[in-house]
Amino acid sequence: MSLVFEAYERQFCEVSANLYSKCPAADGELKKQSMSEMNAELEEAETLIKKMDLEARTLEPDVRTTLLAKIKAHASDLKNLKNQVKKIASNQAHRTAREELLELRMGDKLEVSADQRGRLLMAQSSTDRLNSSTDRIRESRKQTVEAEELGASILQDLHRQRQSLLHAHGTVCGLIKTNMCHGVANLSLEMAAAPLTC
Repeated sequence: MSLVFEAYERQFCEVSANLYSKCPAADGELKKQSMSEMNAELEEAETLIKKMDLEARTLEPDVRTTLLAKIKAHASDLKNLKNQVKKIASNQAHRTAREELLELRMGDKLEVSADQRGRLLMAQSSTDRLNSSTDRIRESRKQTVEAEELGASILQDLHRQRQSLLHAHGTVCGLIKTNMCHGVANLSLEMAAAPLTC
């Protein structure tokens, strides 16, 4: 197994264990800083999965198969973590909106107008749309990076195949030249040995 792959895998396991430990604690009171830290760790884990995948694809087929199965399991863990973090963020946003509404109601009920409630609901709706847009941008970025990495992998494979073909071409040309030289020498010997007849 590749030492580079093992290093990436170890880092991934540390990051995911850290995220798993933060998720239950974050479900209660979540601060913006904690959420941004969790999102940064999710991106780091995703990058490590991609690095493991690239490293695995450069190895021998029997090793590659084993490592790709590991990567698939790690990717599944990462997907579960993303879902947990997304759920926590959504719960926190709803909790915050509810608390703001309750504070308004508990303050001076006479001052709370339908207009203020509407603005709070619009703000919540805008936040949800912004989160959704952020997720779409993040997904597009991820797909772009994956496409670039796949392209790089394909170019590496094509380069190896080209080198192999050039080597084979050189070998065949060498054999042809050798056979031609031997063929001319044999023909000269046969002509010299043949009796002259007129």
